Amino acid sequence: MFLTFFTALRRHKIPVSLTEWMLFMQALSQGVIAPSLARFYTLARALLVKDVSYYDAYDLAFQEVFQGIETPAEILEEILAWLQDPQHLALTPEEFAMLARLDLAALRQLLAQRLREQRERHDGGNRMIGTGGTSPFGRQGAHPAGIRLGGEGGQRSAIQVAAERRFENYRNDRTLDIRQLQVALKKLRHLQRLGHEEELDLEATIDETCKNGGEIDLIFRPPPKNHAKVLLLMDAGGSMLPYASLVERLFSAAHQATHFKDFQHYYFHNCIYEQLYTDMRLNTRLSTAAVLQTLGADYKVMLVGDAYMAPEELLDAGGAIYYYYNNATPGLAWLQRIQEHFSACAWLNPLPERYWDRPSIALVRKVFPMYELTLDGLDHGVKHLVRKGV
Repeated sequence: MFLTFFTALRRHKIPVSLTEWMLFMQALSQGVIAPSLARFYTLARALLVKDVSYYDAYDLAFQEVFQGIETPAEILEEILAWLQDPQHLALTPEEFAMLARLDLAALRQLLAQRLREQRERHDGGNRMIGTGGTSPFGRQGAHPAGIRLGGEGGQRSAIQVAAERRFENYRNDRTLDIRQLQVALKKLRHLQRLGHEEELDLEATIDETCKNGGEIDLIFRPPPKNHAKVLLLMDAGGSMLPYASLVERLFSAAHQATHFKDFQHYYFHNCIYEQLYTDMRLNTRLSTAAVLQTLGADYKVMLVGDAYMAPEELLDAGGAIYYYYNNATPGLAWLQRIQEHFSACAWLNPLPERYWDRPSIALVRKVFPMYELTLDGLDHGVKHLVRKGV
């Protein structure tokens, strides 16, 4: 069953790694959840699905594997044994009299009928097994004689939840949490084999051994090392205040990442001019020209901002919004210098694309490819950086 579930997830193109699957198996073996299909559904989705864009595919795979699952035989036998000796139940004399008129064969037939109804109508859902009406097993009241199968009190079954496919229209347009950001940024890795030959090359060893007529010839190679370098430039303050939490999550994900050889970050307000800033309050300045001279062209640059400003802030010398700051070079010229210096740049905009009709946004888009700061947008932006990077 578990192997079938794993293959179903992969068939629906959900990227479940063996490491994640082993973690899932470990969680099950340690009993971190009660033996419930609903909790199994939640745990599996939490550990095996890396972002919400796969939730719909997960529901389809789960429903495909677990649809029509039947009550285990041992549970059915336990229920039948209970039916043969119901004296422990807190029934009224009238209910005992009604129960006495049903023989064991009739009760067996009744139970089988209710189980069929439960599978056909509720897919293992939360259902009281009974005859309805005034029977002591009736589901019209919450009598202790009722038998509950295939679910947990007051909740729908996992199959019902999966069948509902609540995430069908809620996939790639969702903003990001830190885990999703980390998964997306991991694609920026640039692996190269440099240094001493310390790692066994299994494929090359097999090839050489075959060429040598079975005489083993071990081939070693340098281990792969990540050489990705990332520069994050973030707009702070003003119209970006509503998106401060989102940009903070992006920064946290990039800062916590262990798969970058180097990570640099600076702040600006509205547009980049002669200075960048090392803090969000824009107190400590650093020469933009010095940053360009220090950092090589192989850095992958992500600029984050809404690009929502007066056109003169981009086009005019002295157009910076700060009253006491007089930029000698137009902001658009600095953006073009950044684009020309680095081999791969992308602008991430927290504004939905339907609002990108502002003149300033159009000007920025002529310099940098622009993507929405959503799951889908970040994925496209990262793919652009990897494709353009050296």
